[in-house]
Amino acid sequence: MSLRDRSDMNKPRLLKPCRRQAVMKFQAPDDLIDATNPARLFARVVESLDLSKLTAGVKSVEHGGGRPVLCPGMLLTLWLYATSRGIGSAREIERLTTSDDGFKWIVGDLEVGRFAITEFRVSHGEALLGLMSDVLAALMHKGLLSLDVVALDGTRTRASASAPSFRRFESLVECREQALLHIKAVLADADNPEVTRGQQAAREAAARDILRRTEEAIVTACQLEQESGTEARASTTDNDARVMKMPDGGFRPGYNIQLAVAGKETGGPRTIVGVDVTNLGSDMGAVTKMIDEVNAMTGVAPKHILADGNHARHACFDNAAARGVDVLVPPSKRSKAHAKDSAAVTAWRERMTTDDAKRLYRGRAALVELANAHLKCNFGLDRVLVRGLGKVLCVGIIAALTFNIVQHAAAFTS
Repeated sequence: MSLRDRSDMNKPRLLKPCRRQAVMKFQAPDDLIDATNPARLFARVVESLDLSKLTAGVKSVEHGGGRPVLCPGMLLTLWLYATSRGIGSAREIERLTTSDDGFKWIVGDLEVGRFAITEFRVSHGEALLGLMSDVLAALMHKGLLSLDVVALDGTRTRASASAPSFRRFESLVECREQALLHIKAVLADADNPEVTRGQQAAREAAARDILRRTEEAIVTACQLEQESGTEARASTTDNDARVMKMPDGGFRPGYNIQLAVAGKETGGPRTIVGVDVTNLGSDMGAVTKMIDEVNAMTGVAPKHILADGNHARHACFDNAAARGVDVLVPPSKRSKAHAKDSAAVTAWRERMTTDDAKRLYRGRAALVELANAHLKCNFGLDRVLVRGLGKVLCVGIIAALTFNIVQHAAAFTS
């Protein structure tokens, strides 16, 4: 054996890539995931829904002109699957459609960009509400949803705005002047040969967006000062966001997501039957509006409403009694009966002294707190990446849809 052969015997054996060899692979997208993958569950539910409201604005038709658009059912399935995995970034979803088998199965042979993914999530609020109503109707038809007991609660979620973005009226006026000067400087640089036409258009759009958000913040600050009579601050990033007390006791920009959850206090699946988003740090008076939300979503008013003591005013009891709804809210220690109390308020006080009311109310936390925990810990709703009440509501609806489908997975797979 030669010296060269002996030296080769000591070389490590390595697997090296061969980039010149042609390879043919045959694989159907349907083989990427097994039958139990959650992506199939979400796709099956979406396929059973009427998506005509999502396609109402599509102008290109079969055997006609125009470019085809991405299937809204596929985009909705993407968001439901992403939400179930705690993913709320369109950029991350775009990346996963090329690397994760579940996302690759959903998109099939299509290429989906982050702008299309983002636009879909925030542009179909009414249609998403209708789809959630359809899911609830299907559950009621199967006898899996009862509105005998509905629990209410609000949870604060972090807004996509920083604390320093909140400024007083005088500071906002100065920001507007600076924004106007910035626009003039950008327009004056339009003839710069080192800047392409696309770069210049992007700079002008960004400068105008800063001015628009600053002017919206000025209007918001004026409205808040008129309502409160004190000095107010508004955000130049998200003028709908408000600084509110968070669950950890700190004060940060956020939104208040109100949930109405139906179920049995003894256990079993929970179902979100109402979603609302406000920028108020308090839940006071939310009972009346959430009864309206539940009625609009299901066509049926709940029989019993369970809520914290800070959810109901006396007017809420009157409105609920007119609809035949029993409100179970523990009276505060400072709350005492008065001769001027309405019949509904008097009936509420008497109701809360009964054993049945106390038994029902003990199930409030088990109903609604579980939904809050799922949405914030598992579905990424501890922070929203969109701005504006309407867009945050869309995120909340998608999260509620995801929660309901996961809770009733057995019903949708049978």
